[in-house]
Amino acid sequence: MAKKAYLGLDLGAESGRAMLGTLDDGRLELHEVHRFPNVPVRLPTGMHWNLLELWQNQLTGVRKAAEHCRENDLELVSVGVDTWGVDYGLLSESGELLGLPYCYRDERNAPAMRQVLDRLGPGRLYDATGIQLMAINTIFQLSASRQHSPGLLDQAHRLAFLPDLLHYFFTGQAVSESTIASTSQMVNPRGSATGRWATDLLQELGLPTGILGQLVPPGTQVGTVLPAIAEDLGLRSPLMVTTPAGHDTADAVAAVPALAGDNWCYLSSGTWSLMGVELPAPLISEQVRVSSFTNERAASGAIRFLRNGSGLWLVQQLRASLAQHGQEFDYFQLTDLARHAKPFAMFVNPDYEPFASRGRMLEKLHDMAAASGQSLPTTPGELVRSLLESLALSCRRTLEDIERLTGRRLEVIHIVGGGTKNELLNQMIADAAGCTVVAGPAEATAAGNVLLQALGNGELGSHQDIRQVVSASFEPKVFEPVHRAAWDEAYGRFRAVCGR
Repeated sequence: MAKKAYLGLDLGAESGRAMLGTLDDGRLELHEVHRFPNVPVRLPTGMHWNLLELWQNQLTGVRKAAEHCRENDLELVSVGVDTWGVDYGLLSESGELLGLPYCYRDERNAPAMRQVLDRLGPGRLYDATGIQLMAINTIFQLSASRQHSPGLLDQAHRLAFLPDLLHYFFTGQAVSESTIASTSQMVNPRGSATGRWATDLLQELGLPTGILGQLVPPGTQVGTVLPAIAEDLGLRSPLMVTTPAGHDTADAVAAVPALAGDNWCYLSSGTWSLMGVELPAPLISEQVRVSSFTNERAASGAIRFLRNGSGLWLVQQLRASLAQHGQEFDYFQLTDLARHAKPFAMFVNPDYEPFASRGRMLEKLHDMAAASGQSLPTTPGELVRSLLESLALSCRRTLEDIERLTGRRLEVIHIVGGGTKNELLNQMIADAAGCTVVAGPAEATAAGNVLLQALGNGELGSHQDIRQVVSASFEPKVFEPVHRAAWDEAYGRFRAVCGR
């Protein structure tokens, strides 16, 4: 009997990949069958995602996965998509896509956020949704659309977050998966395992609520791939589309290899740095709001209580800026230069607002240095080291805030995601936070994606089974704090320069 295989289509804000997963004797094997870049495009209307190219790469991923399965006597039984949060597409009543989805970094969102907060007040909006107030959130994007493209919303029959939209392309069926919906700031997190739409709030803002679909949990079988698409892909049997956690961070957290206790937190390390704990219910108060924490839905139905912050996006943007100035480096070269550079040359607030948009990173660093009374480092190595050190110190600040708000004592940080490959940053986090760092798996999002599909198709029995499989399948790397005194002194300086 052929072994079952599950295809996780994992879209990140910089790249995407198709990861094929199989289970054997309680262990997971992952095989990458396709990888591709993901770059937003500038159009006259603003910054958009190149959705048709993304869709074409989804099809290529399925086609390559099917070929791999035929060659290796595997049965491809399910496919599911995860993406970053907040972004969406709109479908007409006939099912047509109404325009290309906007990128969350589009410039129109910040003014819309200010207008919404002026109308509702930040406290009221936070109390209703429990979501960190960020200009990228869907509620502000929709408000921007209502202002700039009112006809678009009037034509819309269904809002589909990006993973839901791609599932719709595969099946013709549109669902609203709960973890991706929870990032929108349009869901009341209280009272159920999926939350419920905050319709009263949306109506007060003049936003349509009839376009919102029924919220469903991860592991929901959406439907089989449409016959015409299956024929184009050369599929020999029906292929089920099973939604994983549509939000990539929820997949990654589902695959954290922590089996017991509550003395640990997670850090999903990549373009974004997302650090938090799992709670049985949302934690919403004015103190939590001003501390910039969010209550997103976990794959298990629990709450991912976390802070969203800039991550290795800063290094990505610095690398691009250096290249524009004639200095070409890959990420390994930049990390090696940082390893040998002077420590604590400059402290950077990772969430400095200008960093959120693309481009001009060297100029933005210069402006921030001048505003904070610091000198800008002159070498690429010192610049990168300053960014990595500041990310590590920001993790310590977040760790302290989590302990203060939840009353938990946290002794271990589980780092998952692509950032686990940066061992210099991992050691810096251990040193800055003064606790054990367990790094891995790097492919936590893909692992969570395929294992949640396995759960939805009956091959696994519980969410705890997922963590047991991950723990048995990947060997993490452990980092212990070393240079405590120097980092303690640096943390005081970091807080003085960067504030909260």
